[in-house]
Amino acid sequence: MTDPVDLTARLVRCPSVTPEEGGALVLLEEMLSGAGFACTRVDRNGVANLFARWGEKAHPRSLGFNGHTDVVPIGDRDAWTHDPFGAVIEDGWLYGRGATDMKSGVAAFAAAAVDFVRDTPPDGAVILAITGDEEGDAIDGTAALLDWMAEEGERMDVCLVGEPTSPDHMGQMMKIGRRGSLTAWFTFRGRQGHSAYPHLALNPLPAMARLMDRLASHELDRGTEHFDASTLAVVTMDVGNATTNVIPAAGRATVNIRFNDAHSGASLSDWLRAEAQAMAEATGVGIDIRIKVSGESFLTPPGRLSDLVSRAVQVETNRVPEMSTTGGTSDARFVKDHCPVVEFGLVGHRMHAVDERVRIEQIEQLKAIYARVLRDYFGDGAD
Repeated sequence: MTDPVDLTARLVRCPSVTPEEGGALVLLEEMLSGAGFACTRVDRNGVANLFARWGEKAHPRSLGFNGHTDVVPIGDRDAWTHDPFGAVIEDGWLYGRGATDMKSGVAAFAAAAVDFVRDTPPDGAVILAITGDEEGDAIDGTAALLDWMAEEGERMDVCLVGEPTSPDHMGQMMKIGRRGSLTAWFTFRGRQGHSAYPHLALNPLPAMARLMDRLASHELDRGTEHFDASTLAVVTMDVGNATTNVIPAAGRATVNIRFNDAHSGASLSDWLRAEAQAMAEATGVGIDIRIKVSGESFLTPPGRLSDLVSRAVQVETNRVPEMSTTGGTSDARFVKDHCPVVEFGLVGHRMHAVDERVRIEQIEQLKAIYARVLRDYFGDGAD
């Protein structure tokens, strides 16, 4: 049997801080190739990605797993109890950057897949799509894998993303969708002058403060059937004025919106531009706006796939996972355009932290859950 704890440790020892591959995908390719998977590196613009398939290409029964081996920077090295890339095991914990997010998830589904195809070769295909660009801009990661799959005629029927999903307890939560994310950068342009003669200047700061308050005070919605209410946060307001006798010529502010399925990136962008234009007309201050939509909201309605994962989680943990759409974005936002997708993984409250770590028994439990998903999907009557 493939040991997911040992595989997690070996992956953690690969210093794969985005966009460095660090040896993680090389390690996985070697292991998967040895188990009969057809492996292809799908690198794009210096980003490493790995596609691995066991079974027939474009088989109508194709279960996919998606995950990433890249990790965020370690931060203050001196604040860590153990080497961030040492994979030290102590008191039932495995320490290291990526231990939670999400090298343990990748190790669990890779180990489950290898053992499954060796022990009970299925009538169908098992696909692993693993990227090295989830923690960064994600432009050349899972998106590149899906582009390549479309060009090559590769196909997943359904996909399970192995991101951490549970807030406190193993099996507590699965994700059946995610909120969209939009960031807007505002530049307010006035006219510099002496603070003792404000009538000779055009102060951009009151317009900035009024617009930010107007946006932050606006109720976007009250939530939808599967989503909480959308949120808008003012994340920075910058002037850079170190003096008290000068009215600055410009100011900058940024907002981030996490939105549900009552909105789209386009509708929110139109609203922000209209609010900015109204404030500019009211104050005479020039207002420029730049908007980036990182992902649209999406939902995989409860049904065949969520039931498949929920049953496996319940059997292995004695918990029925809550079907949630909370949290930030994930690569499921790309996969949802290819096939139905849900997310299930470990408890995530230690991800990205100093002394990031994962319980050993949770890695083993996660492998057992993924193995059951595989058996149930390919078993008689699984559809």
